[in-house]
Amino acid sequence: MRLRNLRHPAQSVSFLQAVRLGLGERQGLFFPEAWPKLDCAALLDMPMLPRSSAILQAVIGDELAASDIDTLVAEAFTFPAPLRSVDSRTACLELFHGPTLAFKDFGARLMAGALALAQVRENVTRTTIVTATSGDTGAAVAQAFYRRQNVDVLILYPAGKISLLQEKLFTTLGGNIRTLAVQGDFDACQALVKQVFDDRPLVQRLNINSANSINISRILAQVCYYFEAFAQLTPTQRDHAVFAVPSGNFGNLTAGLIAKALGLPIQRFIAATNANDTVPRYWQEGKWLPKATVATLSNAMDVAEPNNWPRIQFLLDSGVIAREAIAAVSVSESETVQALRDLDALGMVSEPHAALAWKALQDSLQPGEFGVFLGTAHPAKFKDSVEAIIGRPIAVPQVLLDAAAKPALNGRI
Repeated sequence: MRLRNLRHPAQSVSFLQAVRLGLGERQGLFFPEAWPKLDCAALLDMPMLPRSSAILQAVIGDELAASDIDTLVAEAFTFPAPLRSVDSRTACLELFHGPTLAFKDFGARLMAGALALAQVRENVTRTTIVTATSGDTGAAVAQAFYRRQNVDVLILYPAGKISLLQEKLFTTLGGNIRTLAVQGDFDACQALVKQVFDDRPLVQRLNINSANSINISRILAQVCYYFEAFAQLTPTQRDHAVFAVPSGNFGNLTAGLIAKALGLPIQRFIAATNANDTVPRYWQEGKWLPKATVATLSNAMDVAEPNNWPRIQFLLDSGVIAREAIAAVSVSESETVQALRDLDALGMVSEPHAALAWKALQDSLQPGEFGVFLGTAHPAKFKDSVEAIIGRPIAVPQVLLDAAAKPALNGRI
């Protein structure tokens, strides 16, 4: 598997090199130029773990032995991704059954294993990970790399702009995990990370990497759960399946589009954003005009300049994905609140990100289509806002109760 730097095409790297480097020269993203076509009918008959191994083996190629990929998958995907029916036309793909109760556990854990392989293969003694989070990335990355040998992690997050329980999951660990609260929004955190990567001598001296979804290993891990969702659909539902994806940094949508490029017959995608609507406006007007980031209930999506958009643009420009396969919509705060109440009335306690995606799905689902929306985080991670909206208390998993009782160990800048 060769990956090219989308901003500097002369730079071509292997999969493990891309994992170790994270970001390419001139802050370019690594991405393959072509994708294999898979026998999806056979894959969908397989259990999740062997299916995921087969997908990754086909994409990565012979750079890694099948046994290495089997080990990566077995160690990373230790939890299910069930499809929960909401009504006769929609279902939620629950991606919050991992150790930090968010979809990013899939990618962060696979990356941790892949980076360990890359360090051995390339004789790297120590790696420093510098990453920004708008909520769930911080916890997933912290837990995935906590106490791993030869890795130091620094996580930057916007002070006061993520839920307390989200924050406690990654600011209370200590050890090789360090955190900094930044007086600004997520885009400010991202800008600081990019400044670090601009200092090439520093990057090379400390082997600096990033665990944001700019790292290709995280994206490829997420491809696997789109196949898992599709495998749980009935044959009739598969014929016209539409996926609504809550979108902030657009890594999740990128993974879904890759699944389609590999042959998974998803009919179309709905990229659902909150008030940070750079992509929906670009989709309608053809102009990329980011505005200042706005704080919303769906804080993990409070991103004005999504880092992964160049990958999606490449898939579009190269003809791998047709424009008609994507719709981009913005959902307001009032609509998100009402969606949470409507889902509660249907018997599902949700949270702002999934509710927003469900609302976008409801507004655009056509007759004969079946809709899947992604449940990206456990509702209890947004306990205060969810309880205030639905008017009653919700259950809190023990992992969150344990984290809430610990003191934060972070600094501030």
